[in-house]
Amino acid sequence: MGHERAESISIRYLRISGLLFFVLITLFPFYWMVVSSLRPLEEILVHPSRLWLSFRDINLNAYYDVIFEHGFSRYILNSLYVSTLTVFLTLFFSSIGGYAATRFSFRGKRLIYSSIVVIYLFPVIVLIIPLYVIFSRLGIRDSLHVLILIYLAQTLPVGLYMMRGHFEALPVEVEQAALIDGCSRLGVLWRIVLPVSLPALASVALYTFMIAWNEFLFAFIFLDSPSKFTLSRGVVHLAGSVHLSKQLVMAASVIITIPVLALFILFERYLVSGLTKGAVKG
Repeated sequence: MGHERAESISIRYLRISGLLFFVLITLFPFYWMVVSSLRPLEEILVHPSRLWLSFRDINLNAYYDVIFEHGFSRYILNSLYVSTLTVFLTLFFSSIGGYAATRFSFRGKRLIYSSIVVIYLFPVIVLIIPLYVIFSRLGIRDSLHVLILIYLAQTLPVGLYMMRGHFEALPVEVEQAALIDGCSRLGVLWRIVLPVSLPALASVALYTFMIAWNEFLFAFIFLDSPSKFTLSRGVVHLAGSVHLSKQLVMAASVIITIPVLALFILFERYLVSGLTKGAVKG
């Protein structure tokens, strides 16, 4: 009995130690990024490896310089525009497509739905060269709307998958009663289905926003004009300026990380529930 208790305590301590180690290695890079962005430049040069920060030494000049002196106010607006429009389009098409996939029967429905999901399995790197050639020949490569189109192609399959799983879990009796009373299919979707699907819509919106806000590869390949840079592209552009201090790069990294981190903490339960329903009901 004592041996079993000692073994149970050892396992508990092992789990706690593993959890603490995981939290440490996860949060330390973000902590170092925040501390480096708030430390005065002189202290960074004198003590570059110092891990702590005194409150009296907090300096916000790096954030002011990044936002107002290096164009990040424009990058923030660009990222907000791209992310917001991508979220809206993904919600619109995934809601209509997911509802049609669960409530209508038509020839080739299973094949079409499976094809949409399979598209998501292809590595992103495979699509870059053909997309680059196509958009370059069309003369629209250096455009935020091209990014929105690409991000929509990335997020829509998952959005359809999640919304389809959610709609399959909803009872159809209320919808049938509304149809008998003369409501159209679009009316049923707008007045009945979507209001009770807010958690699923929130999970799709959060997932889409995180993709569009953080994406770098396509923004790096397709955007050339600094006035059209998104935040992720702007951070790399700022880091490439060798005459600038790393303090500014850390401040820019904090700016791009904080919004999506805050949204994830606030709406994480919706994302988990949406993914779980999609996985179970698919």
